Amino acid sequence: MPKEVTPSAVYPAGTPIPTAPPLPPAPAGATDLPPWRRPAPAAPPPPPPPAAPHPVPFAAPDPGPIEHRVTVEVVFPEPEPEPGRWSRLWSWLTSRVKPWQALLALAAAVIPIPWTGYSVSTTWASTVYAARDMSVGFAYALAIVPFALAVLRLTRCPGTLPLFALVVTFAGLLGAFDWYDAVAALTGVNR
Repeated sequence: MPKEVTPSAVYPAGTPIPTAPPLPPAPAGATDLPPWRRPAPAAPPPPPPPAAPHPVPFAAPDPGPIEHRVTVEVVFPEPEPEPGRWSRLWSWLTSRVKPWQALLALAAAVIPIPWTGYSVSTTWASTVYAARDMSVGFAYALAIVPFALAVLRLTRCPGTLPLFALVVTFAGLLGAFDWYDAVAALTGVNR
């Protein structure tokens, strides 16, 4: 079956065929153009350069010296604050004793001795406390002298053993100490 052709426009006989719209101009510089293309119009000439302004006379600057002032503000950094007593003690202690040595010494001083139930520290503290029955001064001497020797030993030769001795003798110092001794020393009143 033949296909029907539907015309888009029907022109009666003798009517002239309408002309197509003009094509845009060819690109500039194109030389090989078909006859139905028109060349691009020539580029307009460049505008003339602007006229130079009239020179205007001006006054010469003063021949005096030129001053240039700079202000510098000197800011001194604030000094670091002086470390406190505890931080100095801590830095001194950590410079002399390693942390594992300190843990070992503290553990040896406070872990109970097998079959006794008491540690070395509590045994020494009870011994010094029992010495108070003989004399308060003797108990303090028995506690302070070994403590001072342990401190002296720790300052000269740091290590685990001097720190162990320091912990044990400090517990003995606490065993010898009684708050009422200060009252008795100041007032002379005994219990």
